[in-house]
Amino acid sequence: MNNAIEIQNLRKTYPDFALQDVSFSVPEGTILGLVGENGAGKSTIINLLMGAVPRDGGAVSVLGADPATPAFTAAKQDIGVVLDEAYFPTSLDARGVAYMMRSAYRNWDDKHFSELLRRLELPERKLFKDYSRGMRMKLAIAVALSHHARLLVMDEPTGGLDPIVRDDILDLLNDFTRDERCTVLLSSHIVSDLEKVADLIAFLHKGRLLFCEEKDRLLEDYALLRLTRAEYEAVPREAIVSAREGRYGTEALVRRAMVSQAFQAEHATLEDVILFFVKGVDAK
Repeated sequence: MNNAIEIQNLRKTYPDFALQDVSFSVPEGTILGLVGENGAGKSTIINLLMGAVPRDGGAVSVLGADPATPAFTAAKQDIGVVLDEAYFPTSLDARGVAYMMRSAYRNWDDKHFSELLRRLELPERKLFKDYSRGMRMKLAIAVALSHHARLLVMDEPTGGLDPIVRDDILDLLNDFTRDERCTVLLSSHIVSDLEKVADLIAFLHKGRLLFCEEKDRLLEDYALLRLTRAEYEAVPREAIVSAREGRYGTEALVRRAMVSQAFQAEHATLEDVILFFVKGVDAK
C-alpha cells in the first residue's frame, strides 16, 4: 500500500511556537484524524503540507510530490482542501461556484457536483452570502469532492456545526474512502467525530507528536481503572499512563495488557486516552 502523505522530522519555528520533529504517514484509502488542543500545531502542519509556508527542516511528500517543488502544482489538481471557513464570492450561487471551479480543475465534474448538492440539500440558486455556516461548509466539501480528488485535507470542517450536519459530512468522508485510492486528513478538536470515522489518530500537543496509532488499537490497548488509594498502589507503575485523584478515589488510564485481570478495567474512549496522555506529559 502506498502512502498518500509522508512526513519525516518536520520542523517549523515561530516566535511563540515550534513544531518539533513530527513524523507520520497516511496510507492510501485511510482517514487520519489529526487532533490536538488549539495551538497544538494542526493548522501549521496543514499549511506545510500544502506548501503555504516554508518548512525549517524535515521532508514532506504529498501524493508523491514535495510541496516545496514545482512538481506540487500538478499534484494539487488531485487534492481537495476544506478549511474551517468556506471562502467563495458572496455574490455567487452554487451554479456560479461551479462555473468558477471548471476553470480551476481539469477533472471538474458538473454531474457529480449536482448530485452532491441534492444529497446535501443545498439550493442551486441561493446566494452564498445568504448561506448558514452549515450550508457554507457543505458547499466547500461538495466542491472538494467534485474534481475527483485523491486526497482531502480538512481543517476543522465540522467546528460549530450541529450534530446532524456533522453526521452528513462524516458519511461523505466514509463514502469517499471506499475507493482505496482516496485518502483523508481530517484535523478536528471534536474527538467524537474522529472516533466515528478515523482509521488512524495522530495526536499533537504543544508542537510535539505524542502518538500516531490505529484508532482501534488505541481503544483496545488502553483501559480505565477506578480505584481506592490502596488498590492504586497495587497497580504496576509501568502500566499507568497517568492518573487523577477525586473525592472518591483514583481514576487511571492503564495499558490493558500490563494489569492483572483482578482489576475491573473499563472501556476508555478516544477522548479519555487523549486527556490522560496530556496529563501524563504535562506532569513530567
